[in-house]
Amino acid sequence: MAAFHETLFPLDIALGAAGGPERATEIVTTLTGREERNTRLKHSRRRWDAGYGVKSLDQLASVVAFFEERRGRLYGFRWHDRLDHSSAPPGAAVTPFDQVLGTGDGAQAAFQLAKTYGGAYAPYPRPIAKPVAGTVRVAVSGVEQVAGSAFALDTTTGTVSFLAGHVPPAGASVTAGFAFDVPVRFDTDFLEVNLTAFEAGAIPRIPILEIRP
Repeated sequence: MAAFHETLFPLDIALGAAGGPERATEIVTTLTGREERNTRLKHSRRRWDAGYGVKSLDQLASVVAFFEERRGRLYGFRWHDRLDHSSAPPGAAVTPFDQVLGTGDGAQAAFQLAKTYGGAYAPYPRPIAKPVAGTVRVAVSGVEQVAGSAFALDTTTGTVSFLAGHVPPAGASVTAGFAFDVPVRFDTDFLEVNLTAFEAGAIPRIPILEIRP
Protein backbone atom coordinates (compact mmCIF):
# COMPACT_ATOMS: atom_id res chain seq x y z
CA MET A 1 0.00 0.00 0.00
CA ALA A 2 1.57 3.26 -1.15
CA ALA A 3 2.00 6.25 1.18
CA PHE A 4 1.26 4.28 4.33
CA HIS A 5 2.85 4.40 7.76
CA GLU A 6 2.67 1.17 9.77
CA THR A 7 1.82 2.98 12.97
CA LEU A 8 -1.28 2.90 15.16
CA PHE A 9 -3.44 5.94 15.88
CA PRO A 10 -3.36 6.71 19.65
CA LEU A 11 -5.37 3.87 21.13
CA ASP A 12 -6.84 5.76 24.07
CA ILE A 13 -8.42 8.24 21.65
CA ALA A 14 -9.55 5.67 19.07
CA LEU A 15 -11.47 3.75 21.74
CA GLY A 16 -13.73 6.77 22.27
CA ALA A 17 -14.41 7.47 18.60
CA ALA A 18 -17.82 7.20 16.91
CA GLY A 19 -18.38 5.62 13.50
CA GLY A 20 -18.85 2.43 11.52
CA PRO A 21 -19.28 0.91 8.04
CA GLU A 22 -20.79 2.81 5.13
CA ARG A 23 -22.27 1.46 1.90
CA ALA A 24 -23.01 3.22 -1.39
CA THR A 25 -26.41 2.06 -2.64
CA GLU A 26 -28.11 3.55 -5.70
CA ILE A 27 -31.92 3.37 -5.68
CA VAL A 28 -34.09 4.10 -8.72
CA THR A 29 -37.84 4.25 -8.17
CA THR A 30 -40.09 3.67 -11.20
CA LEU A 31 -43.44 5.36 -11.81
CA THR A 32 -45.19 2.28 -10.41
CA GLY A 33 -43.25 2.56 -7.16
CA ARG A 34 -41.01 -0.40 -7.85
CA GLU A 35 -37.40 0.01 -6.74
CA GLU A 36 -34.21 -1.04 -8.49
CA ARG A 37 -31.25 -1.17 -6.11
CA ASN A 38 -27.59 -1.46 -6.96
CA THR A 39 -24.35 -1.00 -5.05
CA ARG A 40 -21.47 1.00 -6.49
CA LEU A 41 -18.89 -0.49 -4.13
CA LYS A 42 -17.94 -4.13 -3.63
CA HIS A 43 -16.72 -3.42 -0.12
CA SER A 44 -18.11 -1.25 2.63
CA ARG A 45 -16.00 1.70 3.76
CA ARG A 46 -15.69 2.61 7.40
CA ARG A 47 -15.44 6.11 8.73
CA TRP A 48 -15.10 7.53 12.23
CA ASP A 49 -14.92 10.82 14.06
CA ALA A 50 -12.01 10.59 16.49
CA GLY A 51 -12.99 13.88 18.13
CA TYR A 52 -15.29 12.02 20.52
CA GLY A 53 -12.26 10.29 22.03
CA VAL A 54 -10.38 13.50 22.86
CA LYS A 55 -10.90 14.31 26.54
CA SER A 56 -7.84 16.36 27.47
CA LEU A 57 -5.44 18.92 26.06
CA ASP A 58 -2.65 16.32 26.15
CA GLN A 59 -4.71 14.01 23.93
CA LEU A 60 -5.56 16.88 21.61
CA ALA A 61 -1.86 17.73 21.31
CA SER A 62 -1.02 14.10 20.51
CA VAL A 63 -3.60 14.09 17.70
CA VAL A 64 -2.17 17.30 16.25
CA ALA A 65 1.34 15.77 16.32
CA PHE A 66 0.04 12.57 14.70
CA PHE A 67 -1.82 14.60 12.06
CA GLU A 68 1.29 16.64 11.23
CA GLU A 69 3.49 13.56 10.91
CA ARG A 70 0.96 12.03 8.52
CA ARG A 71 0.91 15.32 6.56
CA GLY A 72 -2.88 15.43 6.80
CA ARG A 73 -4.43 13.12 4.19
CA LEU A 74 -1.11 12.15 2.59
CA TYR A 75 -0.11 9.10 4.63
CA GLY A 76 -2.35 6.30 5.81
CA PHE A 77 -2.03 4.61 9.19
CA ARG A 78 -3.50 1.84 11.34
CA TRP A 79 -6.72 2.26 13.28
CA HIS A 80 -8.12 0.05 16.06
CA ASP A 81 -11.86 -0.47 15.62
CA ARG A 82 -13.21 -1.10 19.10
CA LEU A 83 -16.30 -2.89 17.74
CA ASP A 84 -14.68 -5.04 15.06
CA HIS A 85 -11.03 -6.03 15.45
CA SER A 86 -10.97 -9.82 15.66
CA SER A 87 -11.80 -12.87 13.57
CA ALA A 88 -13.58 -14.35 16.59
CA PRO A 89 -16.98 -13.38 18.04
CA PRO A 90 -16.93 -10.52 20.58
CA GLY A 91 -15.29 -11.60 23.82
CA ALA A 92 -14.03 -14.90 22.41
CA ALA A 93 -10.38 -15.86 21.97
CA VAL A 94 -8.87 -16.16 18.49
CA THR A 95 -8.61 -19.72 17.17
CA PRO A 96 -7.06 -21.03 13.93
CA PHE A 97 -10.54 -22.12 12.80
CA ASP A 98 -12.37 -18.77 12.97
CA GLN A 99 -12.43 -17.88 9.27
CA VAL A 100 -12.20 -19.86 6.02
CA LEU A 101 -9.55 -18.46 3.66
CA GLY A 102 -10.02 -20.94 0.85
CA THR A 103 -9.45 -24.49 -0.35
CA GLY A 104 -6.09 -25.85 -1.40
CA ASP A 105 -5.40 -27.12 -4.90
CA GLY A 106 -1.90 -28.44 -4.34
CA ALA A 107 -0.29 -25.45 -6.05
CA GLN A 108 -1.68 -22.27 -4.47
CA ALA A 109 0.69 -21.12 -1.74
CA ALA A 110 -0.65 -17.63 -0.95
CA PHE A 111 -3.98 -16.93 0.75
CA GLN A 112 -5.45 -13.56 1.71
CA LEU A 113 -6.74 -13.12 5.25
CA ALA A 114 -10.46 -12.37 5.25
CA LYS A 115 -13.40 -12.12 7.60
CA THR A 116 -16.86 -13.23 6.48
CA TYR A 117 -20.02 -11.52 7.76
CA GLY A 118 -23.36 -13.32 7.67
CA GLY A 119 -23.96 -16.62 5.96
CA ALA A 120 -27.59 -17.48 5.33
CA TYR A 121 -28.37 -15.20 2.38
CA ALA A 122 -25.47 -13.14 1.06
CA PRO A 123 -22.30 -13.60 3.11
CA TYR A 124 -19.83 -10.76 2.75
CA PRO A 125 -16.09 -11.64 2.70
CA ARG A 126 -14.00 -8.67 3.83
CA PRO A 127 -10.28 -8.73 2.95
CA ILE A 128 -8.06 -8.09 5.97
CA ALA A 129 -4.88 -6.22 5.04
CA LYS A 130 -3.51 -5.17 8.43
CA PRO A 131 -3.34 -8.14 10.85
CA VAL A 132 -1.75 -7.57 14.23
CA ALA A 133 1.67 -9.21 14.41
CA GLY A 134 1.81 -12.24 16.69
CA THR A 135 -1.95 -12.91 16.65
CA VAL A 136 -2.38 -14.86 13.40
CA ARG A 137 -3.07 -18.59 13.71
CA VAL A 138 -3.49 -20.81 10.64
CA ALA A 139 -4.81 -24.33 10.14
CA VAL A 140 -5.01 -26.73 7.18
CA SER A 141 -7.70 -29.42 7.28
CA GLY A 142 -8.21 -28.74 10.97
CA VAL A 143 -4.53 -29.02 11.91
CA GLU A 144 -2.83 -25.87 13.19
CA GLN A 145 0.33 -24.88 11.32
CA VAL A 146 3.50 -23.44 12.83
CA ALA A 147 4.35 -19.88 11.86
CA GLY A 148 7.84 -19.55 10.43
CA SER A 149 8.22 -23.21 9.51
CA ALA A 150 4.93 -23.92 7.70
CA PHE A 151 3.88 -20.43 6.64
CA ALA A 152 4.99 -16.80 6.58
CA LEU A 153 2.77 -13.79 7.15
CA ASP A 154 3.03 -10.33 5.59
CA THR A 155 1.54 -8.02 8.23
CA THR A 156 1.46 -5.13 5.74
CA THR A 157 -0.84 -6.91 3.26
CA GLY A 158 -2.50 -9.72 5.21
CA THR A 159 -1.10 -12.42 2.91
CA VAL A 160 -0.40 -15.88 4.30
CA SER A 161 2.27 -17.69 2.24
CA PHE A 162 2.84 -21.39 2.80
CA LEU A 163 6.44 -22.49 2.58
CA ALA A 164 7.84 -25.30 0.43
CA GLY A 165 6.62 -28.67 1.62
CA HIS A 166 3.61 -27.16 3.38
CA VAL A 167 1.43 -26.00 0.47
CA PRO A 168 -2.18 -27.10 1.18
CA PRO A 169 -3.10 -30.19 -0.84
CA ALA A 170 -6.11 -30.32 -3.14
CA GLY A 171 -9.37 -30.18 -1.23
CA ALA A 172 -7.78 -29.06 2.05
CA SER A 173 -9.61 -26.32 3.93
CA VAL A 174 -7.43 -23.36 4.90
CA THR A 175 -8.64 -21.45 7.97
CA ALA A 176 -7.24 -18.73 10.19
CA GLY A 177 -7.84 -16.58 13.24
CA PHE A 178 -6.36 -13.16 13.90
CA ALA A 179 -6.67 -9.71 15.41
CA PHE A 180 -6.50 -6.83 12.95
CA ASP A 181 -6.35 -3.09 12.47
CA VAL A 182 -8.02 -1.03 9.74
CA PRO A 183 -5.97 0.94 7.17
CA VAL A 184 -7.21 4.53 7.30
CA ARG A 185 -6.26 8.14 6.65
CA PHE A 186 -7.40 11.51 7.89
CA ASP A 187 -10.30 12.76 5.79
CA THR A 188 -9.24 16.39 6.02
CA ASP A 189 -6.17 18.51 5.45
CA PHE A 190 -7.39 21.10 7.93
CA LEU A 191 -7.58 20.20 11.60
CA GLU A 192 -9.62 22.99 13.14
CA VAL A 193 -8.92 23.40 16.85
CA ASN A 194 -10.66 26.05 18.96
CA LEU A 195 -9.22 25.87 22.46
CA THR A 196 -11.87 28.16 23.92
CA ALA A 197 -14.65 25.94 22.61
CA PHE A 198 -12.74 22.81 23.64
CA GLU A 199 -12.36 24.01 27.22
CA ALA A 200 -16.09 24.76 27.23
CA GLY A 201 -16.86 21.15 26.31
CA ALA A 202 -17.14 21.34 22.51
CA ILE A 203 -15.85 18.30 20.64
CA PRO A 204 -13.35 18.91 17.80
CA ARG A 205 -14.12 17.13 14.53
CA ILE A 206 -11.38 14.67 13.49
CA PRO A 207 -12.65 12.64 10.49
CA ILE A 208 -11.03 9.27 9.79
CA LEU A 209 -11.70 7.28 6.58
CA GLU A 210 -10.90 3.66 5.71
CA ILE A 211 -8.68 3.17 2.66
CA ARG A 212 -8.28 0.19 0.36
CA PRO A 213 -5.01 -1.36 -0.88
